[in-house]
Amino acid sequence: MASTNDLKNGMVLKLDAGQLWSVVEFQHVKPGKGPAFVRTKLKNVLSGKVVDKTFNAGVKVETATVDKRDMQFSYMDGEYFVFMDMETYDQLMVDRKAVGDAANFLIEGFTATVAQHEGEVLFVELPAAVELVIQETEPGVQGDRSTGGTKPATLETGHQIQVPLFITTGEKIKVDTRTSDYLGRVNS
Repeated sequence: MASTNDLKNGMVLKLDAGQLWSVVEFQHVKPGKGPAFVRTKLKNVLSGKVVDKTFNAGVKVETATVDKRDMQFSYMDGEYFVFMDMETYDQLMVDRKAVGDAANFLIEGFTATVAQHEGEVLFVELPAAVELVIQETEPGVQGDRSTGGTKPATLETGHQIQVPLFITTGEKIKVDTRTSDYLGRVNS
């Protein structure tokens, strides 16, 4: 149990009949009139649904123990992603639903954070940006544009993103894992 005064971003709460909600952001509000309260934005850990919820200041809320470990992605086994714990070398099979959009950026050897609650994998979290190689893209054709154009490119994971026209096949680029945006070239 924790008080609403102790909330932090990333903390996982157990609310509404045992559902797990992660604190995305919170704000303590002390109005001129009336009692203080805490305004929060919560994300359902399993469904990804985001809701706004207000708590009275000082109210006790149940916290969930979420074990977050850095694990290395090893290989695909059918519909499962196999991760290896870097300390114990134990292997963990994670289904595609728990991996979510991180699947678009996973290649063998990448390290990801795997979050578990009571032995069940909740989600897989990647760093904000990863470096990947362009597997295939059309040659850029310059035209009469007032701003820089983009073209589709397929990453080594098979995921397709938009890149600037000057990027060529075989180049290593930095990609934002949250938005699939091109962030820049990687100098070798």
